[in-house]
Amino acid sequence: MDERQLQILRELGELGSVTAVAEALHVTPSAISQQLRLLQRTIPVPLTERAGRRLVLTQAGQALARAAIEVETALARARHTVTDFTEQPDGDVSLAAFHSAASAFFPLLLRGLTGPGRPRLALADEDVAQDRFPALTRDYDLVLAHRLDHGPPWPRTVTASTLLREPLDVALPTGHPLASKTLLLPHDVADQPWITVHDGFPLMSTIEAIASVANRRLDITHRINDFAVAAEAVAAGAGLALMPRWTTRKHPNLVLRPLGAVHARRHIDVLHRPERTARRAVRTVLAQLHHAAAQIQNQDTHAPHPGADTTATP
Repeated sequence: MDERQLQILRELGELGSVTAVAEALHVTPSAISQQLRLLQRTIPVPLTERAGRRLVLTQAGQALARAAIEVETALARARHTVTDFTEQPDGDVSLAAFHSAASAFFPLLLRGLTGPGRPRLALADEDVAQDRFPALTRDYDLVLAHRLDHGPPWPRTVTASTLLREPLDVALPTGHPLASKTLLLPHDVADQPWITVHDGFPLMSTIEAIASVANRRLDITHRINDFAVAAEAVAAGAGLALMPRWTTRKHPNLVLRPLGAVHARRHIDVLHRPERTARRAVRTVLAQLHHAAAQIQNQDTHAPHPGADTTATP
């Protein structure tokens, strides 16, 4: 038995004929009769009987019709409850982000979503390999993920939108001989020691591209995923590193220079399961993320010094 069948039984009890029920529900009499037959198969006693040319409810049918009113009332309450939940402006919203995105976006979100009637954020850091980001949408409403500009797309099981297309620059100590250049090429940096991320993380593809264009294997001395830690290692003279231009904090002892001859840019995308945005609170946070992305790009505090080549900038 289902809601539609119970509704038909209730209307039959009130209207007194299949034809009248069909007119009230804007369907054919045969469709009404078919639903009544399907309902009857699930009930061990007769629900209707003939009274002359009319089909009327038996006592069992009348009892079930009264119960149908209670069922319809309960379902209406449930629908209103769901509507209230989805339209609640200050609902809880969980958001996960990898480290550099968390550092850039979390403060802007927390400041932008303060006050009554705003979503309540539950923030978490999740620094995982690229292929593991989609699975995080099972546990979080929204997930900030990264992939290279030319990397494979996200699976169709999640909805994705791009917040930033962020250039990747070469980070050097301020006194490094290459710091005087406005644009670095792979052959400029191929003989330098390198600090890079662990295998499986998107930036490794750009490191491999540098090695391919320079036609030599890079000397990778350290594997550090956290850009803040990597920045300290670069500043200490441990090697060069790739750094996102906008989402890493400015370091007083580092300079960033754009990289030419290779495609050095990453996407910062927000992933979610399609049903999550049925909630107003999630939609509010999603809109605030796009607003924060515009703020981050407009600040551009890590842009190369004047006169630098900016062809990598989106």
